Amino acid sequence: MSTTATPSAAPALRLDRIRKEFGGVVAVENFSLDIHPGQIVALVGDNGAGKSTIVKIVSGVHHPTSGSIALHGDQVHFPDASAARGHGIEVVYQDLALADMQPVYMNMFLGRELVTGPLRRLDKKRMASQTQALVDELDVRIPSARATIRELSGGQRQGVAIARATHWATSLVLMDEPTAALGVAETARAEQLMRQLRERGRAILLVSHNLDQVFRVADRIAVLRRGAQIGVRETAKTTHNEIVSMITGLQPADEA
Repeated sequence: MSTTATPSAAPALRLDRIRKEFGGVVAVENFSLDIHPGQIVALVGDNGAGKSTIVKIVSGVHHPTSGSIALHGDQVHFPDASAARGHGIEVVYQDLALADMQPVYMNMFLGRELVTGPLRRLDKKRMASQTQALVDELDVRIPSARATIRELSGGQRQGVAIARATHWATSLVLMDEPTAALGVAETARAEQLMRQLRERGRAILLVSHNLDQVFRVADRIAVLRRGAQIGVRETAKTTHNEIVSMITGLQPADEA
């Protein structure tokens, strides 16, 4: 658990009274949250609670029906996912979104390839070198930056996805069930990478059903139930039982 992160004047991400409707259905209502650099905030709740909707709003896939999003104090609007990436938001999905037939370094620079010369040829050497330096720094244990993704284990692939987010995220990393398909040892390694991201000053929003994991890595926990924000707790000042009670409805929502 991080004890050194101190909130800056403006949070890396501020969600203010976010509401999202799909037709006549309210998926998320009046959701507010601040995440500061060097913090991991977990978003928890049962299936259908609205967690994925929040992730898609922050990553530019969905537009909020009302409410506002601010990055480092500046209000932003994302017309699409590429706009969110342009503002330094990266997503690590459960399915990783990696190109299996491509080498690690091409996945690291997917859509942002480096080129060289008047003919703008792919600068494979520079991409491979930069990728190798990053995976070495993060201790992502892969054979080489030139290894093909399909040759890697699930944990190694997750390490590549997290390293890619580390490289490009300047504002926020969204992690949507990033270890759901991993074994115990691979999950532990992925959690260590999350801590390294936090130490590098990244703000992280982690969606996870694994409460043990949440209590191991998160600084704060935000609870959603049926689209409504139930409350936010400092991890060090709450318990598994309280969070479960908030998720299941045994404990009422905090007063706004």
